[in-house]
Amino acid sequence: MKTRREFLTSTAFGLVGTAVAPDAIASARAQEPTQEPAGMPPAFGTAKPVGPEVSAQTLVEAEKLVQVELSKKDLEQGAKTWRVNMAPLCERRVGPRKMELRDGLAPWSRWDPVLPGTKAGPERNRIVRSGLDVGPLPGNDADIAFATVTQLSRWIETKKLSSEGLTNIYLKRLEEFNPTLRCVITLTREHAVAHAKKADAEIAAGKYRGPLHGIPWGGKDLLDTAGIPTTYGAEPFRDRVPKSDAAVVRKLNEAGAVLVAKLSLGALALNDIWFGGQTMNPWLLEEGASGSSAGPGAATAAGLVGFSIGSETGGSIVSPSMRCGVTGLRPTYGRVARTGAMTLCWSLDKLGPMTRSVEDALLVLQAISGPDPGDVNSVPSKLDFDAGANVKGLRVGYFPAWMKENPATDVDRAALETVKKVGMVPVEVTLPDWPYDSLQLILFAEGAAAFEELTMRHGVDQLKMQTFDSWPNLFRQARFLSAVDFVQADRMRRKVAQEMARIFSDVDLLLVPSLRDEMLTITNFTGHPSLTLRAGFVEVTQARSDWAPDPEHPLPKFSQARRVPHGVTLIGKLFDEGTLTRAGLALEKSFGVVEERPKGF
Repeated sequence: MKTRREFLTSTAFGLVGTAVAPDAIASARAQEPTQEPAGMPPAFGTAKPVGPEVSAQTLVEAEKLVQVELSKKDLEQGAKTWRVNMAPLCERRVGPRKMELRDGLAPWSRWDPVLPGTKAGPERNRIVRSGLDVGPLPGNDADIAFATVTQLSRWIETKKLSSEGLTNIYLKRLEEFNPTLRCVITLTREHAVAHAKKADAEIAAGKYRGPLHGIPWGGKDLLDTAGIPTTYGAEPFRDRVPKSDAAVVRKLNEAGAVLVAKLSLGALALNDIWFGGQTMNPWLLEEGASGSSAGPGAATAAGLVGFSIGSETGGSIVSPSMRCGVTGLRPTYGRVARTGAMTLCWSLDKLGPMTRSVEDALLVLQAISGPDPGDVNSVPSKLDFDAGANVKGLRVGYFPAWMKENPATDVDRAALETVKKVGMVPVEVTLPDWPYDSLQLILFAEGAAAFEELTMRHGVDQLKMQTFDSWPNLFRQARFLSAVDFVQADRMRRKVAQEMARIFSDVDLLLVPSLRDEMLTITNFTGHPSLTLRAGFVEVTQARSDWAPDPEHPLPKFSQARRVPHGVTLIGKLFDEGTLTRAGLALEKSFGVVEERPKGF
């Protein structure tokens, strides 16, 4: 395609708007082009014919993919002119002037979760930690390992515990239990010991950096770490070694935290199977830990790290937190910069803490919040949290019908009663009965774009999972999604955000069953923060899975029901994680189940 499309080669073809057959266009192009009159604008349909021949039958078959129906006349016209109207639009990818889109290049369009004309978040930055007396240092390494960051930080600050000593406890446990859980991709022993010694020296010199100083942590292996492999849990990237740290890693280094392990994730952030196998649930070793933040969920639940960092696009913090019985805080979209983290979906990806208590999650969030130039969607934000503040009078929205049907359990219904017990006020809310899963078109399209080259060059063929519901097939199928439907889904997204704004005009937060599909989808697309915390226990008679049922590989069943943790999820207002965690802290204390550990760890 040249600067001015060559079309007017003779007066015979000079009639604007005349329907011209492709063979006529080709004939016209074969002639020597003439000088075009001044003032002639570029016209559609004047590109050089490119690509394979397309027939009406081609479009008939394509109709089935996008569920549209054209008349016979429309099909014939569309097929005859496809090679001059639409096929040239693929030049960026198929040539001759191919254009590379480097990793890290974000789309021009950006999702802003805050609707025009509204404000979100607190006016001030304030963190008031709990005044909990953490007591003397336990004499048992396991008791130390399972302590919360809130406790560990007090022991380190008062020099009852050294960072090096704590780091060695976790390194030993990681080596001991990883063969069972398969939650570690790379153990960072030398790095960890060096940083722990540095932390101890700084604290001894009176340079205490804050509650994460000297605390060992594990990062989901989609966070870049300078000189340390970052594999995305996927075979094609298992030898990938970044040259610089992700923004979150850099912020945690600045806070004095000690990286002890790169933790597993389902390949390319889907579910819990990676090139090293399946990451297992410490509470029920016959089932996966859920994903895609499988390693952070398993390692945190088993007391192998002080805390971990996970990521979520469509449930990847909520689901493993729920299954492994840990606390997962998915921040407001834009609060935590994703520079140096694997991109799956530019308008959906979020990074957040996975911990053993609610207050821990807030302390980690404080350290990793803030914008970075490498993430055009990251924004400045404030965080206001007082662990001792009263929650009385907070209005907690809930959906009555959802509490009566799966996936809600007696634990969810009891949690609603606990809301009243701690002085908060339950409020019935409603949402329109819309096809919210239609929004997932955006996820599939963005994901396929992020891994276009890997898909087109068949790199995805190396992934362990090649089922119909895994990325290789989904990325290939997404090539045939309609661009028009993408735009309409984007418009729907704003309409859904307006409905959420309506709900939050009447309540301070929501209480929902953690794995309710509609709310997982809605809040990931609108960018609202969520807090998943253990609320009790349920019994299961069959292992659970993130994958579609496979009759040829049935899940294990148990003759005697197994007791496993069950969590509920709170949804907060945009950038109001302070209120969200304050309410979560009150519920956590009332539930009284957070301290129980998985047996054998």
